[in-house]
Order: sequence, then C-alpha cells, then structure tokens
Amino acid sequence: MTTVSEVLNHLKKEGYTVDFNLQDNCLVCHGNALQLSPEEFQVDKHYRFEGQSDPGDEAVVYAISSNRHNVKGTLVNGYGISSDALSADMVKALRENPGAAPESASAPEPAEKANEATPQRPAGTRTLDAPLLELSLPQALAQIKQEPAWQNNDRNALTLLHSDGMRVVMIALHEGAELKTHTAPGPISVQVLEGHIGFGAQEQMLELQAGQLVTLHAGLPHSVTARQESVFLLTLATTRK
Repeated sequence: MTTVSEVLNHLKKEGYTVDFNLQDNCLVCHGNALQLSPEEFQVDKHYRFEGQSDPGDEAVVYAISSNRHNVKGTLVNGYGISSDALSADMVKALRENPGAAPESASAPEPAEKANEATPQRPAGTRTLDAPLLELSLPQALAQIKQEPAWQNNDRNALTLLHSDGMRVVMIALHEGAELKTHTAPGPISVQVLEGHIGFGAQEQMLELQAGQLVTLHAGLPHSVTARQESVFLLTLATTRK
C-alpha cells in the first residue's frame, strides 16, 4: 500500500468504517455527533506518508478504536508544517502501542530523533534531530534527485531537521513547477542552492538564483516558481512546545 486511499480502503475492510475529524482536545464524527475524548480511544496502528511536494503534503493515517463506544474508524491528519495544534492529552492519545506502560512524567526525552520508514523512504533511521547535527548538503541533494518522486513528479522534498523550534527542508523543483500561494506559521528563509526561482510575496516577485537568500515574517502569503530546475533550502521557525 503506497497511497492514503489504499490504506483507507484496507482499513475499511478491517472494520474501521467511521470517518473521524480532529479537534484540539477530541475526535469528532459529524455523521452521528459522536465525540471521543483522549481517554476514550486508542490508536491500533498508523501509516505515515511523506509528501512528494512541499512538507504540507505529508500525512498520517490512524486506525482508531474505542471499546467504550464500540466503534472503529480512521483519522487522516497532516503533519510537519501543516500539523494541527493539539492539546498535550491528545498528542499522548495519538501515540501508537497504547498497551505499553505509561511513561513517567519525569522521564527524559530522547536526545536524538530519526525519521520513520515511509513508502517513499522505507529504510527510515535518518537522524532528524540531535543536540549537535552535521548535515551534508551535497549528499542530500544527490539523494533527492535519485528518488522515484523526482523522476515521476515535478518536485521532491527531503526533511533535514525536524526539531522543537526549527525545521529545515530541502525542496527540488523541475522547471515550471510551482508552490502555489500559501502561508507558514512561523518566520521562514529560502536559500537557493541550484537554479533560479521566482519568489512572490508582498506584491513583489523576487528573482533568486544560487547563493541568494530571502526571509519572510510569519503568516505572509508567498509562492515559489522554478524558472529552471532548482533546489532550495526552506528553514521554518516554529513555536517551541
């Protein structure tokens, strides 16, 4: 199964028939006005998909069951830049393996964080966060252009850093590819590594080439168009948890 729709169809056959929607402190099923608070459901399993364009295209499919309400269903939620702001109880409830012993409130968080395996990158284990993280941009650039997503689509993206407070994503665009007008929840910088892009914001169109960088405040609409095959680094400052 390599697409969200394939996973949803598979889970429906397994009895996960309810379509849940996510709120900050509960799950909602609009069809029957059912609401599940964090203590009323568990995540049986989840499937993570990396987007083939910008980070906002990434998604997680959750298989959810509730013994109290005798119901099973699915939840599709974006993560990364577009991930919804959730309460601490909801974040804890959406963790997999609910049968495991609860974590101690004083337990230290892991010092390092790595990506999970996905259909696009099944190997996983790539370090995304550490107290000190060294990255090879030439190596990342070579990887992003070797993957099927780059060969079969007009873009590809690779997350290099996913930490509490900052994210760095390498984005490659074929000539003519466009990231349509959107906003980011925090300040961003765009640094061109290869090629030539048009960066539209504040009623301006900046022409950026390799070696140039632009910054933008949070919440301002902007777009990116590849004038030629291009690669750039997107750095996003996020709210610390």
